Amino acid sequence: ILTGFLGAGKTTLVNHILTGNHGKRIAVIENEFGEVGVDDGLVIETKEEIFEMNNGCICCTVRGDLIRIMHKLLQRKDKFDAILIETTGLADPAPVAQTFFVDEEIKEQASLDAIITVVDAKHVLAHLEEVKPEGVENEAVEQVAFADKILLNKVDLVTEEERSAVSAKLRSINKFADIIETSHSNVALDRVLGVGAFDLSRVMEMDPSFLDEDGEHQHDSTVSSVGIQAEGEADLNKLNSWLGSLLKDKGVDIFRSKGLLAVKGSNDKYVFQGVHMTMTMGCSADGIGRSWKDGEKRENKLVFIGRNLDREELNKSFREFQWNRRRHCESGTFSFIVEQIKCAGLLMGFISHVESHEFGTINHVQKVFSSTVRLTSGLTPVNGCGYPQEVLLDKRVLGTLRTPCK
Repeated sequence: ILTGFLGAGKTTLVNHILTGNHGKRIAVIENEFGEVGVDDGLVIETKEEIFEMNNGCICCTVRGDLIRIMHKLLQRKDKFDAILIETTGLADPAPVAQTFFVDEEIKEQASLDAIITVVDAKHVLAHLEEVKPEGVENEAVEQVAFADKILLNKVDLVTEEERSAVSAKLRSINKFADIIETSHSNVALDRVLGVGAFDLSRVMEMDPSFLDEDGEHQHDSTVSSVGIQAEGEADLNKLNSWLGSLLKDKGVDIFRSKGLLAVKGSNDKYVFQGVHMTMTMGCSADGIGRSWKDGEKRENKLVFIGRNLDREELNKSFREFQWNRRRHCESGTFSFIVEQIKCAGLLMGFISHVESHEFGTINHVQKVFSSTVRLTSGLTPVNGCGYPQEVLLDKRVLGTLRTPCK
């Protein structure tokens, strides 16, 4: 079981394992907290099989999915050497580990090798020391407490003093786990695979109710996930500016951000990952993921996980960023305006597909795109005669339409 708080480096470790020279056939089960799945695009292409579970936490709401996937894997004739379960950053690993002891079929055919917890050396102290409401678990503490191996990751981002403080805090929570210091989750695979480190007797001593299937488990209700999906291609500079501004203003409450992006003018698939106010951006040209395939639908998928997130505000902010992608043209032709409206309409979800030749007049454009499309000085046919007019969509100027005289 691979666990660790949001942004610690779990998927990076998965990629490290999948590309390692270990000779094992590994199945990967991934769990994402939100309704928009991104991690499947962050895991490198591999011959290994990857199973996704989205829109719920593996330790509670989608635990039944884990059991069903495990049953299917164990019933296959082509057996795996190992199954790697990557939890969400908000998961308590105890109920996941419990599955290996309370489900008879899984208990007979599989054994739990270890709980590996990845820790972000730069940000973990704030989460470990956070005081939660009564009855609500601190998942970061639970992840450390149940760990058999702790990967103290991102040590390159902290000072020696900060590193010592984090190690001391980890030791105060779990004095048994082996702490392995890493950067970019780069660890010798023989220290995390086939280690036989899970000790049921130690867990039962720490938590006598470990095998109680009816035990209470409550997440922090103020923490949620917001997913955004938008077809089309983004302007990289403006996207960077939007993300930077968002994380600067709200980064304290945004624990984790990540996304797969289609960038205008590039066949590379771009990836951004953030933890609080820290963000990195890369693409398939840098060896991160893969490029867009021929015929593959290009879309942007973003996920934000944090405290008191406003779904409507985040989506509106993203839409406004997209709307502000104004292009310039020499004459403001009707076809240009149509393309602008198509672009904005597609991103706003007004329509699914529109061809330019379907439009004969601006009146027709209005009918298709609803009353949100208008002209500043009335509706003049394209082949009519009139003064330059600004075309607006939801009060935003898309361009100037010049209607030539006959």
